[in-house]
Amino acid sequence: MDAVTIYDIADKAKVSIATVSRAFNNSSRVSARTRDRILGIAQELGYQPHASARSLAKRKSNLVSAIIPMLTSYFFLEVLHGVQEKISESEYDLLVYSAPRMENVDGMLENGLNRGRSAGALLFSSPLNPERIKRLEQYSNPVVLVDLYHEKFDSVATDNEQGGYLAASHLLEKGYRRIGLLAANLDSVPSQQRMNGYCRAHREWDIALDERLVVSTDDDQFHGFTEEAGYALMSSLLDKDVAIDSVFAVSDIQALGARRAIEDRGMAVPGDIALVGFDDIMISRYVELTTLRQPMNEMGRMAAELLLERLRGNEKPVMHKILAPTLVERTSSGSRRTGTDLSKSSHNI
Repeated sequence: MDAVTIYDIADKAKVSIATVSRAFNNSSRVSARTRDRILGIAQELGYQPHASARSLAKRKSNLVSAIIPMLTSYFFLEVLHGVQEKISESEYDLLVYSAPRMENVDGMLENGLNRGRSAGALLFSSPLNPERIKRLEQYSNPVVLVDLYHEKFDSVATDNEQGGYLAASHLLEKGYRRIGLLAANLDSVPSQQRMNGYCRAHREWDIALDERLVVSTDDDQFHGFTEEAGYALMSSLLDKDVAIDSVFAVSDIQALGARRAIEDRGMAVPGDIALVGFDDIMISRYVELTTLRQPMNEMGRMAAELLLERLRGNEKPVMHKILAPTLVERTSSGSRRTGTDLSKSSHNI
């Protein structure tokens, strides 16, 4: 049997579909008698309105919003999959807003937060400037930050600094000493944190950091987390008159671009330059990329659960969940280098 539509209800009630819609929206333009008749017919026919229609009729939203700056990112797609899995177990529907550039995030926030459409919201990986924090504070419904942290809001994130530290430490332990860093746009908090971890590993190993080995992009599209950005950054590093034996790219997708740039110069990974990424997206296992695995699906499920708990009236203090990345070693980082003193002291370049 075909699903009942508002056209069926309008036909039986002898009214227009606009009147049916107004009845579901509790509009004052429809009399109480007509509204009751339409709702009665809808119930009789077994009509199941979309969550947005139900929410308007009840004066309560059954939608939760996800504001994501980079919907095409492999990382965000996997996190979003975890969110959807958890939300689908509840009475809520998920509405996704995607900002193609970081400058579009505020417009997405306006759509997702301030028009009464959402019972709560998930905000992904967007810089929290004072104006944005004020906007979130003014929103009356719960907000959970994903891949972000602020003391005033529930949050779920990976320990990005520890991940950057593990990536650089892995290469140092193998005997590499000229480790390039391919950062993203430095407005990106995860990129900054992974770079901090890279620097910390050099300090702990007493390796003087050569700033010429660190390159970043001002590309605002997806904050530079793209294969094209990885290719351009790796190319700029290879154009420098500086020795390099390995590279840490702050995302796997950038690492894929970096690998292509290395091979376009007639060099090999890991024979000439070892390579480590960050995320462990699906393609990484097929290209044998050593990387830091983020529990992406778990991050999404956990963020959705925090939001659902708030929507159920949970009054606990603000909660912050920090997930640990794990090193996944594959062939791109090479085997242990020989002929090098691997101790953590006396290694200033």
